[in-house]
Amino acid sequence: MHLHGRKLVFLRDRDKHVAQLKNQFPQCASDLGRFYTLVYKIASRIRQLMDPLPVLPPKTPGEWLVLIKSLQPGTFTLLPYINRTMGGVLASFGLHRHQDFQTFIDGQLIDSMQTTSEECSFLLGCLALDMYHQGAFYVDGGLYRMAEELAKSAERSGALLKRGRKVEKISTKQDHWQVEDHRGNQYEGSHIIFAAPIEALPPLLDDERGNKIRRSINPKRKMKSWGTMTLYFVLDEGKLPDGMTLFQQICTRNGMSEGEHLFLSLSSRCDRLRSPSGFRTMTVSTHTDLSKWETKEKYDAYKQELHEKMLSVIEGAFPGFRESIVDQYPGAPRAWERFTGRPDGMVGGYPQTTENALFHSISHRTPLDGLWVCGDSVFPGAGTIGVSVSAYHVCRSITGMKLP
Repeated sequence: MHLHGRKLVFLRDRDKHVAQLKNQFPQCASDLGRFYTLVYKIASRIRQLMDPLPVLPPKTPGEWLVLIKSLQPGTFTLLPYINRTMGGVLASFGLHRHQDFQTFIDGQLIDSMQTTSEECSFLLGCLALDMYHQGAFYVDGGLYRMAEELAKSAERSGALLKRGRKVEKISTKQDHWQVEDHRGNQYEGSHIIFAAPIEALPPLLDDERGNKIRRSINPKRKMKSWGTMTLYFVLDEGKLPDGMTLFQQICTRNGMSEGEHLFLSLSSRCDRLRSPSGFRTMTVSTHTDLSKWETKEKYDAYKQELHEKMLSVIEGAFPGFRESIVDQYPGAPRAWERFTGRPDGMVGGYPQTTENALFHSISHRTPLDGLWVCGDSVFPGAGTIGVSVSAYHVCRSITGMKLP
């Protein structure tokens, strides 16, 4: 992380990580150490609680039973923190007075929790800060390779995959659900699993069913869902500035969105699935307020403005970066709406605040029998792990099968 002249490295080893931060922030080293001791202790207890993968909020006797069985003696020590924010706990250690350290924490939380320490649920924030210590892993070609492997596995299990289809209507026919795509094809099933954001579901249903779904998510409409502006680069490897490691963040002094905080992901030198020899690809993204993109005039002007701002911030951290650019493609919120079915281009699900996390999450169960939701808008939230767990909850609810 490039942080106001500092270069911070996230280390997998917890003790070495904290020791490095103490060296970087000597004025609060003691308080910082006590803070991380608490974070790792809380995260360890939450992981024990999560091992059976309980559902929140529990909706059925079976889900309550799984939750109750997952409780352990140490679980009850979490109760005092259930409504606390990460910012409140930072303040209790006096760490709110050290802006650079708080920004370092915020940079991790905005990535995984979609909010900063000021509003982030402390319990989930602990899990997020600890999760990075499980290690970082590089997938040749990109994360789409995981999707391809999952698709192959599904086909081996008898699934029929249809690509290039946009669902336009979900209804019932006798005792089955029926889905109609944009080409007029119809598909029937006892269950429908909806993997797009739950806000995209009501328009596909009739008024009565759509209103039932809307009532279940109305309180969440008050929550701010982020959009993203993403830049996709083709780079001349021979002209890349020094210090371009694979995964980085750049923080300015002006917040966590609108080009002030960037995530950089550079392809490996040996990854021929992403680029030919001598070239690299890089993806750069920033959070953005969707209200800034509401009209075509605002959209076109802001897309150009934010594009240039992001380039300038990268150039500030890596002088000469522009010279390495062979080609570039901007991806603004409407691209996410068009290609991934996300209303207005919303990404990352709902911010994991105390008002929206844990028992206040949206369940994978909808008010309609046989219609299920998984993905980043339901418990436990965004990220590869979170959306995978939500899909497991759906699978377990339909089949009764449990992971071995």
